Amino acid sequence: MVKTLEQALAQVAVLPEDDQEKIGRQLLSHIEKLRQLREDIDKGIRSLDAGKGAVLDIEDFLEQLHARLQHIVAAQSIGITASNWL
Repeated sequence: MVKTLEQALAQVAVLPEDDQEKIGRQLLSHIEKLRQLREDIDKGIRSLDAGKGAVLDIEDFLEQLHARLQHIVAAQSIGITASNWL
């Protein structure tokens, strides 16, 4: 195990059990997100290697993103939570 991780786990071990559980859940969640991100990146690389990539019109992309953000800001201004819109 990496020394930094060993040091962190040693420090966590002296915390109250509830705190250890919370930190453990957060760490496992973070690890799962990293695993999923790596999987998504690998999938994208395989897709590009297979010639399935497409040219991105950056101006069009930014315009679409800007429009989506405007909708989110408008929704939030009337109390609608839109954290899953992006």
